[in-house]
Amino acid sequence: MSLNYEEMSWSDVRDQFRKWREESGRHSEDVVQLWIAVLEDKVYKTGNERHLILEQVIVAALDTARFDIATKCTKQLSAEFPGSLRVMKFKAMRLEALEQYDAANEVLDAIIEKDETNAAPRKRKIAIMKARGLRLDAIKELNAYLKKFMSDQEAWQELCNLYLAEGEFGKAAFCMEEVLLHNPHSHLIHQRLADIRYTMSGVENIEIARTYYSQAIKLNPHNLRALYGLFLCCSYLANSKAVSLKRKESQKLAQWALEQAMDHTTRHSSINNNDKWIASLDLAFGNLEIKSN
Repeated sequence: MSLNYEEMSWSDVRDQFRKWREESGRHSEDVVQLWIAVLEDKVYKTGNERHLILEQVIVAALDTARFDIATKCTKQLSAEFPGSLRVMKFKAMRLEALEQYDAANEVLDAIIEKDETNAAPRKRKIAIMKARGLRLDAIKELNAYLKKFMSDQEAWQELCNLYLAEGEFGKAAFCMEEVLLHNPHSHLIHQRLADIRYTMSGVENIEIARTYYSQAIKLNPHNLRALYGLFLCCSYLANSKAVSLKRKESQKLAQWALEQAMDHTTRHSSINNNDKWIASLDLAFGNLEIKSN
């Protein structure tokens, strides 16, 4: 993003920072440059919003490895709020960014000891385990975390990713089912769960995957991944000797899914030069017609 720092006043920068916070955008490099060029010496003019700006600058500084700025802003907050758990979290984040993991864990443990209901430091400890490559320890810790914070969708998704990395597809599917309970109208969650079930293979899992792909398409008819996944599932079932019933139904559904995928690819795709994609779908469609004959 190109911003003309020289023409921006401190109030313009304040408003820009506020807009980025409301949009949940980090824009770390811009935040740091605007802080140095304009707002650092004028931050006292922003009133009570100053604390939010300092926190925003700390995160941006850690993202861009400007540890000097992060340290200075953290000290300003610490002077105003001595003993604040929120400020302690930023100190731990700085230590984590410096790869001083043991020291960071000590700070995080101190936060948890003072407030056992605080989820953020527990999640940071798990992030440190991942950074150290301790995936099994991260899984164990995340399971313990979810016993106390069962409604944390991000934690369930993270646990799913960790299980997938370990090849534990059944446990990964369970995690995504938990996410689905919290957000049953998301086509992406249905699609993700279908992907996992398809990867697990076997007739039973393929049938379950077909159901989830179908629901994903029902929620979003333009989901190409779900359409192609449905085609793959139905093609597998149509040619499986273990499934004698409804083979023609699976074949028809596979043909419909492929036709829909071809239609969306040729008419609605925003991908430039997608001739290879269309050729692949044409080949799959031709193979399907040969099998049906």
